[in-house]
Amino acid sequence: MPKIKTHLWYDQQAEEAANFYTSLFEDSRVTDVITYENAGPEGQTVKIVTFELMGQEYIALDGGPEFRFNESFSLYVECDSAEEVDHYWNKLIEGGGEESYCGWLKDRFGMSWQVVPRILDELLQDPDTAKADRVMQAMLKMRKIEVQGLLDAANAA
Repeated sequence: MPKIKTHLWYDQQAEEAANFYTSLFEDSRVTDVITYENAGPEGQTVKIVTFELMGQEYIALDGGPEFRFNESFSLYVECDSAEEVDHYWNKLIEGGGEESYCGWLKDRFGMSWQVVPRILDELLQDPDTAKADRVMQAMLKMRKIEVQGLLDAANAA
């Protein structure tokens, strides 16, 4: 049975990115680094780095500057608490990352991430549609999703 793996293209930052990501998440590790000398553009060294984030396998390639990440692809981090949201949000934007809206950010390598508290889905699926709509409207105004702000919107009359 075939395996589906996520393949990520970097411009000479594959190993640095893999080491950074695996340092953030428990049960994560770099499993393989293959180096090819004079294989990239203008004779650059190319690395293929295989790593796991919480059991999910990824392959990172030093492919050169031809292709860049964009927001059409992101990694989704579902958090159990406001503290987890803060932890991952702050770590992922440090060193040159950029905040966006609605829980989206780009890390310093250009990878898009969504850092989302689990309670958001619960509140958006509330049978009280007015409550769910207030939560959605509050979330749309946020950069980092603030759990207390969601709860305040849910409980507003």
